[in-house]
Amino acid sequence: MGKDWKEIAAAKNQRINDSIPKEWRIDTSSLPDNVMDIPATSGILSRTELDITNSSATDLVAKLAAGKLKAVDVTTAFCKRAAISHQVTNCALEIFPEMALKQAKELDDFYEKNGRTVGPLHGLPISLKDQLRIKGLETTMGYVAWIDKYDTEDSVLTAMLRKAGAVFYVKTSVPQSLMVCETVNNITGRSVNPRNKHLSPGGSSGGEGANVGIRGGIIGVGTDIGGSIRVPSAFNFLYGLRPSHGRLPYGKMANSMEGQETVHSVVGPITHSVPDMRLFVQSVLEQEPWKHDSKVIPMPWRQSEHDAAVKKITSDKLTLGFFNNDDVVMPHPPILRGVDKVVSTLRENGHEVIDWKPYKHDYAVDLIQGIYASDAGKDIHTVLSASGEPAIPNINDLVDPSISGADITKLWDVQLQKWKFQMEYIEEWNKLEEKLGKEMDAFIMPITPTAAIRHNQFKYYGYASAINLLDFTSVVVPVTFADKNLDKKDESFKPMNDMDKQVQEEYDAEAYHGAPVAVQIVGRRLTEEKTMAIAEEIGKLLGNAITP
Repeated sequence: MGKDWKEIAAAKNQRINDSIPKEWRIDTSSLPDNVMDIPATSGILSRTELDITNSSATDLVAKLAAGKLKAVDVTTAFCKRAAISHQVTNCALEIFPEMALKQAKELDDFYEKNGRTVGPLHGLPISLKDQLRIKGLETTMGYVAWIDKYDTEDSVLTAMLRKAGAVFYVKTSVPQSLMVCETVNNITGRSVNPRNKHLSPGGSSGGEGANVGIRGGIIGVGTDIGGSIRVPSAFNFLYGLRPSHGRLPYGKMANSMEGQETVHSVVGPITHSVPDMRLFVQSVLEQEPWKHDSKVIPMPWRQSEHDAAVKKITSDKLTLGFFNNDDVVMPHPPILRGVDKVVSTLRENGHEVIDWKPYKHDYAVDLIQGIYASDAGKDIHTVLSASGEPAIPNINDLVDPSISGADITKLWDVQLQKWKFQMEYIEEWNKLEEKLGKEMDAFIMPITPTAAIRHNQFKYYGYASAINLLDFTSVVVPVTFADKNLDKKDESFKPMNDMDKQVQEEYDAEAYHGAPVAVQIVGRRLTEEKTMAIAEEIGKLLGNAITP
């Protein structure tokens, strides 16, 4: 008789904890709710190591290229900080400092011998969501059944980052199956937000959000099929890029519902700034990923698109749409205030911000929910049955096994509905531009109806998932923090529907005090250069261009 799933999970969890050197361990018996200061006060990192981990990626690669820093020193600093991050937020599914330091030493040896770097990310530690494969390590993706299955090759993106000189040192936690926006699984349990352990770090790239949020990482790699880059970025006061499908390589990554082609999951960075985000994207694109992943569009980095956006920002000024309500669920007061802050700040600085009516977002939400559930959860529950582990409670909220799956003709019809909706939406955009007599550069909207949410309370995905259905480019910009004195509950609010009622009833100004608030800047499909430039300008105007 095989081992019980609990024994297998416990053994894996023990291996993760044992991978942290004894001298990097801290007393976790009485942690405060907010653990953001623990890395600095733990005594584990030297002053130099704290300076390294508080730097920007762009600054670090410049110093590494100039020989002012060694890859081993930078890697050691981030290995230590990620080890602390895991101990206080439970954010990792793999920690491998020995492998990381070996890789860093090889990079230092190359630099010493050749007097140059191997690539634009030379010596920069990058954390990976436990969906990207690293040869020789496990990719469990939160499934007990996938423990003890070791990868025999890198994912395409892993290989490209390695070729660019990135160092891998940690793989971060995900919810079982990836299909929910909180991070909990039966292997390591729940990941928590470093700013408040009672709040979620988001999901499914929640381990990345928590780790980068507390600077156990400086650039993290996440994926997004319904908000899984944007929600963790928002909940941890970070920037995040959801590129359009085909811009960055997804090949050879682990996934749920592999072969589902109606709405694609995409991969992108979670960072502390847009320049670091740009560094990541440029470093990948210069390697021509379309030669290694057939789904990637042959589209190099377009500096002209970036330059045109910057010129418009500084001279002609931007024209941006916005909305704060998708007509399905009203956001909580902190989110409404966050959108207002962005709009007023832009207007004060000469940019034009106009009302943008969300076109049939209720229809989009229903359509994409049906796509997520189109196999009636068969793929997920087949993997769960292999180990005997139960589904986490969040799964059935999104993928209900009681409904019947779609047959092929239904699938084709859904794909046509999606295509028709995408064309209708861009036609609405075109009509507005015709009316204005100029271009609408992007639009501003919430990512979720809540600030970083309390555990087990994430219910409404629509603000994020509608953008996945459209396949628009989206960049998260951190804005502010919930404030119990400013964000009073609207006692007179009348809900639009049952979901709206559930979301509104969850709001408690006291409980959410201090929770991060963000917006997403949404551009047309494949406008990554332009949308990042707009997000960078908004971050600067808000004073959030770099998060210390």
